[in-house]
Amino acid sequence: MDPRSEVLLRQADLFQGSLLLTGLPADDLPGRLPDARGWSWHAGDFAALQARFPGRTHFGTEAPVEPFEAAVLFLPKAKDLTDYLLNALASRLQGRELFLVGEKRAGIEAAARQLSPFGRARKLDSARHCQLWQVTVEYAPQAVELDSLAKHFDIDLDGGPLKVVSLPGVFSHGRLDRGSALLLENIDRLPSGHLLDFGCGAGVLGAAVKRRNPQMTVTMLDVDAFATASSRLTLAANGLEAEVLTGDGIDAAPEHLDAILTNPPFHTGVHTDYAATENLLRKAREHLKKGGELRLVANSFLRYQPIIEAHLGTCAIMSEGQGFRVYRAKRA
Repeated sequence: MDPRSEVLLRQADLFQGSLLLTGLPADDLPGRLPDARGWSWHAGDFAALQARFPGRTHFGTEAPVEPFEAAVLFLPKAKDLTDYLLNALASRLQGRELFLVGEKRAGIEAAARQLSPFGRARKLDSARHCQLWQVTVEYAPQAVELDSLAKHFDIDLDGGPLKVVSLPGVFSHGRLDRGSALLLENIDRLPSGHLLDFGCGAGVLGAAVKRRNPQMTVTMLDVDAFATASSRLTLAANGLEAEVLTGDGIDAAPEHLDAILTNPPFHTGVHTDYAATENLLRKAREHLKKGGELRLVANSFLRYQPIIEAHLGTCAIMSEGQGFRVYRAKRA
C-alpha cells in the first residue's frame, strides 16, 4: 500500500463520513474506507480503481458534483496544481475538514503553508516518511475556473507562431522544454498518413505537425486529463482539429499508425518511472504499420537506443544537443 495511504489509516477514525480522496493512488485505500469516494485525473490509476471499486471514482479535471463532508488531497508534484485543487475542495467545505497528505521529499511541509488561506493548519501525523495536515475551512474561497489558470505562450515556427495553452500540472507548464524544442527542429520528412503524439502534454508536437501537414491524421494521447484538456485548448487556439485521447500508455493508442512522435515522460510525481516509455518501445511495432516510424527525444543519459533496436529495428540518432538526443527508427 502507498505510504501516504498508510498514514491516513493510522488516523482512520477521522475519515468515517462522506470523504473525497483527491489524487488517490491505485491501492486498497477505498476498501479500507468504505464511505470514501475518489477523484482521479490519471487514466491508469482510474482504470485500476474502477476495476476494484466500480463506480466509486470520478475522473476528470473538475471536482465531482456530488457533495462531500471532508476531503483529502494527496499532494501532487506541481505547486500550481496543488493551488487549483485546494481551491476546488475548500470552496465546498466551509466549516468542514480539509486534509493534505504527502511525502517529505515531495515537499509536504512547504505545501502545508498553502492551507493557511483557509484557516489554521496543523500537523496530525508524521510516519512512513510522510506527513498528514488538517485545516478546518473557516474562509471558503470562491471557486476558480480552471481555464482562467491556463498559461499562454507562442512558439516561433515556420509558418508563424504556434499558440500553446497549458493548464496547471502539465509538463513544462507555461514554457517550451528543451527536449521538445529539439524535436520540433526534426519533424521534417515524417511519413504521411496517421501520426500519434504520445505523451502529448500541452499538445505542442501534435499541433505543430498538424499545422505543417494539414492532410495528416493526428492523434494525441496522454495519461493525464489536465494534459489532454490542454491539448484541446492548444488545438482550438490554432484552429486545428485532431483526435485527443486520455488513456494509460501505448495500449490505449490506435493501431496501423504511420508514425509515432514523442517526448516521453520518465517521472511520476517525485519518483523516477521509465515504465510508460519502456512499454512504448516494446510495443511500438504493434501499433505501427510495416515501415512506420518512431521518432523520439530523450535525455542523452537514458539508454533507449538498445531497447528500440531490440523491439523495432535499426535506430539512428538524428540530432543531439543540450543533453538531449532525437532517435529515429522504422519498423522492419
